Amino acid sequence: MIVIKSEEEKMKMKESNRIVALVLKEIEKLIKPGVKTIELDEFAEKLIKKEGAIPGFKGYQGFPATLCVSINEEIVHGIPSERKLKEGDIVSIDVGTIKDGFYGDGARTYAVGHVDEKGLKLMETTKKALEKGIEKAIPGNRISDISHSIQTYVESQGFSVVRQFVGHGIGRNLHEDPQIPNYGEPGRGPVIKEGMALAIEPMVCEGNWEAEILNDGWTAVCKDGSRAAHYEHTIFINAEGPEILTVV
Repeated sequence: MIVIKSEEEKMKMKESNRIVALVLKEIEKLIKPGVKTIELDEFAEKLIKKEGAIPGFKGYQGFPATLCVSINEEIVHGIPSERKLKEGDIVSIDVGTIKDGFYGDGARTYAVGHVDEKGLKLMETTKKALEKGIEKAIPGNRISDISHSIQTYVESQGFSVVRQFVGHGIGRNLHEDPQIPNYGEPGRGPVIKEGMALAIEPMVCEGNWEAEILNDGWTAVCKDGSRAAHYEHTIFINAEGPEILTVV
């Protein structure tokens, strides 16, 4: 578990996460029917390098791309390809960066053209769940207070929280302690302390929460074929509370 103590280290974390947020903002302009997911990946890699960083996911444990691009029933870790986005799809994009030895990490789900009402509600619920989780990330609370807040909100809206994938600490490594599940009882796990950097990332299924991995060894999908959404911010814990780093 990394605890960032110097202002210099914090500024490096902020910069790597600024680039993540920039990619997620700029890539929205490309999200439309007919675009190949590999084109999104190429755009992201060029932008990351232009900003003086390197992709954080490419080559990580063998992952072959800059972005995770996950469409409809795909939850996370979708591999970019010649596949084209279609009208009515929802597409989740997860991106990581490394700059000056520190990682950035963030994710967002986008509507491709016109999306039906339930799909939009799924996206909005996941985004709001992330916000509610971040609200609990204050010194003195415990990690599971974040988890419980996310789960409670998601289930109140009629959706389910994926159990198989979790948020995490982040810093000089992409995945550090503590793990941050998106479900569970409050008041458990490590105490949240000033100086922690956390990547909080609810992944929500329209139907049942069970997931499975496809034959490519990476892509996780909702087992029942329902759609999924994924939102993620990297935050820094200040004395007065959480500061979102994945912003531009």
